[in-house]
Amino acid sequence: MSGYRATTTPRHLGPAAWNAILPAQGAAHPLDGTATADFAVIGAGFAGLSAARRLTQLAPGARIAVLEAGRVAEGAAGRNSGFMIDLPHELTSEDYAGTGDDRAMIALNRMAQEFGRAAVMEYGIDPAFFDQCGKVNGAASETAHAHNESYARHLASLGEPSKMLDAQAMQQLTGSPHYRSGLYTPGTVMLQPAGYVRGLARGLRRAGVAIHEQSPVTGLTRQGDAWRVETAKGRLSAGKVILTVNGHLESFGIARGRLMQVFLFATMTPDLDADTLSRLGGRSRWGVTPSDPMGTTMRRIDTGQGGNRIVTRTCAALRPGLRATEADMARAARVMQRKFDQRFPQLAGLRMEHAWAGHLCLSLNGVSVMHEIEPGLYAGCVQNGLGTARGTLTGMGAAELACGTTSAITRHFTAEDPPKRLPPQPFAEIGANAVLRWKEWRAGAE
Repeated sequence: MSGYRATTTPRHLGPAAWNAILPAQGAAHPLDGTATADFAVIGAGFAGLSAARRLTQLAPGARIAVLEAGRVAEGAAGRNSGFMIDLPHELTSEDYAGTGDDRAMIALNRMAQEFGRAAVMEYGIDPAFFDQCGKVNGAASETAHAHNESYARHLASLGEPSKMLDAQAMQQLTGSPHYRSGLYTPGTVMLQPAGYVRGLARGLRRAGVAIHEQSPVTGLTRQGDAWRVETAKGRLSAGKVILTVNGHLESFGIARGRLMQVFLFATMTPDLDADTLSRLGGRSRWGVTPSDPMGTTMRRIDTGQGGNRIVTRTCAALRPGLRATEADMARAARVMQRKFDQRFPQLAGLRMEHAWAGHLCLSLNGVSVMHEIEPGLYAGCVQNGLGTARGTLTGMGAAELACGTTSAITRHFTAEDPPKRLPPQPFAEIGANAVLRWKEWRAGAE
């Protein structure tokens, strides 16, 4: 196949709060008219910007263009919770333990972290946006505590350190009396995700990479030895194209019927005043993932990351049409307010400033799509809910493939099976959402 037409473009529900709490960006520079490049990267999230940076390393002097449908940090990169996790974090398991070679995956995840750490130094990104502080798996029930104990044993078998926190230590950390225990692991990097990707984009621009925002790609056509990339107002001819659009890969007709388009939801408090902070207690920065993968993620940030705020994330909905609904958002906001009030009774009733949906893409068998689709066209997509680390890796790997470079990253992802085919609609959507609701109910206090 030598032509691809996008059937839809990204649409987001609610603000990208991580971006909204930062100073305004400068003006966008959409693609307008005709241009040429050696490499075109479609998508300016973790994968796309990582691909562009890797290209600058592998092909010095090459003309590189990045095309982004919206603004940098307004898409999924500004809507996640900012956990760049090094350890196994399999969302379909009971306790996050992986199902394959966990040591190999840990090594790859740490390559992603090191890539980000080097970019922070090279591009002068605020270190508060890349906080190497670790995270905690929080447990509110005996069952969840048992999951933590199981996960700790699994980590010990891998030679990885962890530390169990009791209820008192959890309250001292978070200010919340909700948690029975927690499992601290030191290797997670806590991002201000919008600040980090905006820093990547600024650094790449200074390095000569053209970044065209507000330029959704509507089509790709093979023309001789080059690809023509079309937007509403422009045409770009590129020798090689890298798609880093995660689940929107299906929009171009690739892996259609094999990708699960899932939305997670989150809220963020206003900047908390001194009296509220006094009532809250706890430390100024922490991140808690639930011991049950279908539980509630909580995170607190401080002024160095956009204000003294608490982020709550829970609820999931499968939406094959790549569109979360207002009803999805309203339901999730109600659930998250209840979860927040349960965890922080001293702040119960505090109104949230921001509520939003974030898109992630999963495959049934947990694989990514990172390979050469046809000559000169590459994909670094399908991050399985692990976008900060997995997106970085698939972007790096796609750039390496485009430059003819073999690495541990390319060997890992090109050896994966294709995504499994999903059941037909509407059965897949109905069945998956029923399972998601049941898992949410089973997670209970988590």
